[in-house]
Amino acid sequence: MTTTEGAADPIALIHRIAAQNRDAFSQFYDRYAPIVYALALRMLRAQSDAEDLLQEVFLQVWRQAAGYSVERGSPEAWLINIARSRAIDKLRAIRRRERSFVLTDDPAAAESSDNVETAAGASETRLIMNSALANLPEAQRRVLELAYFDGLSQTEIAARLAEPLGTVKTRMRSGIQRLRGMLGTQAA
Repeated sequence: MTTTEGAADPIALIHRIAAQNRDAFSQFYDRYAPIVYALALRMLRAQSDAEDLLQEVFLQVWRQAAGYSVERGSPEAWLINIARSRAIDKLRAIRRRERSFVLTDDPAAAESSDNVETAAGASETRLIMNSALANLPEAQRRVLELAYFDGLSQTEIAARLAEPLGTVKTRMRSGIQRLRGMLGTQAA
């Protein structure tokens, strides 16, 4: 394997990040920041919160790269799982805050995108993901959207849809497998 191939391999990048290699971190960030940002923006719906989450996720990657295990999933899945977990935590904190305080202004609504390149990358990622989701059967797409974009647990999804928990779990597993197949084909 040449150095160029190793640099492009996300697993090799994570191993180099674990060794505190800043170049590897920069490459990993450049490759995956648009995906993480798009997910964060979709879940949090505020640019400033999405930007904060992006920073938190990659700080966690820097600190915990040594804990990554290939057996537990792909680098993309590991990263998306970190982002999703942090976004859910942030959503819960926002909900708690909203119950405690009444805000008179929505500062997120006044924000504009200063970085056109980042917005374009996020938009492209969002289009790819929306296209893949649109190709799923309605039942699978619905449970995945509720889980990943609304931050609901499988039990909460089952209650909201008035479906058995086992059905929701099966739909999620099937939907994720189909997405992997579709997104893997598009990446190739």
